[in-house]
Amino acid sequence: MDEVLIGEVLRPHGYEGELKIYPLTTDPERFLKLQEVFLRRGKIDQHFKIISARVQMDLVLLRVEGIDTIDQAEKYRGWEVRIDRSEVPPLKEGWYYFELEGMQVYEGDVLLGTLSQVLETGANDVYLVKGPKGELCVPALKSVVQHVDVQGRRMDVILPPGLLEG
Repeated sequence: MDEVLIGEVLRPHGYEGELKIYPLTTDPERFLKLQEVFLRRGKIDQHFKIISARVQMDLVLLRVEGIDTIDQAEKYRGWEVRIDRSEVPPLKEGWYYFELEGMQVYEGDVLLGTLSQVLETGANDVYLVKGPKGELCVPALKSVVQHVDVQGRRMDVILPPGLLEG
């Protein structure tokens, strides 16, 4: 199953097993539409049906079936909150970071490396590409990124002059 990380359990909230979640998404309201989540720590995965979800400030409070006390909730402190990839709503334009990470990045027929991380810099995102010549920071600009094939896991770029030198 293809899962997507959307949050982290910070700690219990209240006495009835509610979980306080730090959302790793630009839209915490997405939690309100979910039916189920997976909680993961290392190789341990547990599936839960959602009873209720609410957004409080910039955090999410989540009640799930099977966690009914503060002691039960405490066991999940620090666990990842994941959903099935099919639950992720499509974007009107652009790509989710998790769709880009792991892509092979090419300039023409030359493999530059694998996109390992998307860095948010404020002005524009930067794609960190790890390849045979080390790390390369590729600006996420329309003038640089020529084509993205999410299904084929390939990105084609035209690097600005001087980016590979030095």
